[in-house]
Amino acid sequence: MRGALEPYADVVYLPGKETTAEVVKDADALITRTRTACNEGLLAGSSVKVIATATIGFDHIDTAWCETNGIIWKNAPGCNSWSVKQYITALLVTLARNRGLRLSDLTLGVVGVGNVGSKVAEAASILGMKVLLNDPPREREWLACHSEDTACHSEEAEGGRRNPFVSLDEIIRRSDIITLHVPLQKDGPDATWHLFDEALLATMRPSQILVNSSRGPVVDNKALKAALADGRIAGACLDVWEGEPELDPELVKLLDLSTPHIAGYSADGKANGTTAAVRTVASLLGLPLTDWKATGIPDPPQKLDFEIDATGKTVQEVLTEAVLHTYDISTDSDALRADLSAFEKLRGDYAVRREFTSFTVRLLGGTPEMADRLARLGFKLCL
Repeated sequence: MRGALEPYADVVYLPGKETTAEVVKDADALITRTRTACNEGLLAGSSVKVIATATIGFDHIDTAWCETNGIIWKNAPGCNSWSVKQYITALLVTLARNRGLRLSDLTLGVVGVGNVGSKVAEAASILGMKVLLNDPPREREWLACHSEDTACHSEEAEGGRRNPFVSLDEIIRRSDIITLHVPLQKDGPDATWHLFDEALLATMRPSQILVNSSRGPVVDNKALKAALADGRIAGACLDVWEGEPELDPELVKLLDLSTPHIAGYSADGKANGTTAAVRTVASLLGLPLTDWKATGIPDPPQKLDFEIDATGKTVQEVLTEAVLHTYDISTDSDALRADLSAFEKLRGDYAVRREFTSFTVRLLGGTPEMADRLARLGFKLCL
């Protein structure tokens, strides 16, 4: 983003923790990520007219206060959905490798089927998993759209006229792994604050694994720790945490994988979020940057073109090798486990991670099915 707005405005760059009321009082616009609480304490008496967060989530913004006080806010829906898809795909193949699981024997329950959850569901299906979907708001929309007296033309987008959604109880009853991709809502019919609380965790089976890369308080971390310690569920993986960046070391020890809130941190995802934020500010302040796009995304440390010798390997082994070439989630997990106090530093100094679409695979001795699944995940193929 550096250099984009400078021809039209004075721009100040600061870490989230240094963004104070004194700093923003004369600002017209604020571009932020999730570490800056945009509320009355920060904004009262300021000149801020617009807040653009370069993230999908916006629970760090007091939207009601902003709207009451004439401050426009915008998030960047979908900006890092491909990044989270890559993260969860890497997580699934790593769990399978570490636990000796065959993904085609497993069912994944996806809770929250928006920009992120829908891509995660697609990736899991490509890996060979059965997939169940839960999303009450989208299910209500689907049912309303497909009622007998309502004209609707979106059947294909939601998989035909058969209701594609199931209840949360059914997700828990039928899934082997449950992954959460919901926004954080503290109240209302679709509240997600402590959605997985002590009572709901108690309904899970000892063979199930829970994954949360949405928002930390969606899972009651204290109740999760107790469930893991007592063996009431088989395992869990967290990228988001209650009280982060301060983590519970006892909980971390019980998890399969622990990462420092970086699921959406691909270089591509960050660039998409920055693009959306700059365009938002430009549009609302009348700057000639509404078509601006972040460029110059750096290359990752690994090769963008690589080979896989598929001779004698299963489809799952080939997909695992390809996915982990782009992103080995264990590296992030091991780094956090080695030093929990480094949570913010690991986020701030995060290595360049590129998404599947940046990579080209030369598949040697592979089958058409292997090639098809790699292409569907987003890889380019060199045949």
